[in-house]
Amino acid sequence: MSIQYFDPRAEPMAVAEPYVLRSDLNGPIVVGLLANGFPDSEAFLEVLEPALAERLPEASFRHFNKGNASILVSQHMLKAITENCSVAIAAYGH
Repeated sequence: MSIQYFDPRAEPMAVAEPYVLRSDLNGPIVVGLLANGFPDSEAFLEVLEPALAERLPEASFRHFNKGNASILVSQHMLKAITENCSVAIAAYGH
């Protein structure tokens, strides 16, 4: 059996897809902050909110927490996020 090494600096094999912002951040928006349920994911978002508020003075924020990192966000919570938020940020803990 031979050992194979992978160089993490290698050229990516997948084509990068450019991110297109779909929300106008220059006016009033509602930012959904979704904690994934890992320890400290909520604490991280509580620290992130004031930093975002400084950059987005017309933004308001809504907090969500899956409560369990090993499951998908529930349909009920996903509906609440999509119906009430202009954008959403998901955070991992640890």
